[in-house]
Amino acid sequence: MKSKGPVYLAGPTAVGKSDLAVALAERLNGEIVSADAFQVYLGMDILTAKPDPATLQRVPHHLIGEIPLTESFDVARYHALATQRIAAISERGSTPIVVGGTGLYLRALTQGLAELPAPDEALRADLTAQPLEQLLRRLDELDPDAAQRIDRKNPRRVIRALEVCLLTGRPFSSFREQWEQAPEVRAVFVNRNRDDLYRRIEERTVAMFGAGVVEEVRAIQEIGSTAAQAIGYRDIRAFIDGEGTSAECLARIQQQTRNYAKRQLTWFRKERHFQTVELGTKELLDAALERVVAAIGKF
Repeated sequence: MKSKGPVYLAGPTAVGKSDLAVALAERLNGEIVSADAFQVYLGMDILTAKPDPATLQRVPHHLIGEIPLTESFDVARYHALATQRIAAISERGSTPIVVGGTGLYLRALTQGLAELPAPDEALRADLTAQPLEQLLRRLDELDPDAAQRIDRKNPRRVIRALEVCLLTGRPFSSFREQWEQAPEVRAVFVNRNRDDLYRRIEERTVAMFGAGVVEEVRAIQEIGSTAAQAIGYRDIRAFIDGEGTSAECLARIQQQTRNYAKRQLTWFRKERHFQTVELGTKELLDAALERVVAAIGKF
């Protein structure tokens, strides 16, 4: 397959993107650029379900385990780094394969990044100290459109929207107008039926605890406010501090991960440029790969 620019492979958490992406990269002489908001951090390998070392060694991976846990990281920084890596991969004659489930990162790459102001640390600290309900009321007043569209359970997204409104004097939603038209890109969204996906989420969470995720979190000495929003981090810290049982902690993380998968599915239903490939419960990797390659070939 001749290079036609990057290939985008998205999907909800635990759907099986990592193995499929490596097989796709081997097929297309590709290198993988991660589009995951938390795998980008150095550390928390088990908690963020990073590909294992053997998988990482099969093909080059980028933007996995590169940013210190203490640093903030946002879509603008991701866009700058990912764009550089994609260009370098293309110059080497390889195919950039962007893989992940962070919808905003993928949207920035496929549809462009609005000229948003840089984060203001003082303002962000002030907003972070306020209850989510208060932030949502303020966003409702400043930008009702954004307040309706945004993930209202994600403080990081709400704070960023408010930050943009306050710094620019413009509604956050006004910067998103460029995203109304679907771009022409090679983009595939892999999915599974709900029962299969939830089973995989539950099994992966159990495996995380068996692999030592509690000890991994316990070893973290310093962490910034962005990295600390990784699913499960605060719950495991609370468990370490004596709140609840291991089983209760595990169950909460499973539920939060299922909720996150639902939000991902809602997001990508609006991304019309992604062609969906439904994976079968017992479908072998080789068969799934052939269907993804066929979908890419249609672009």
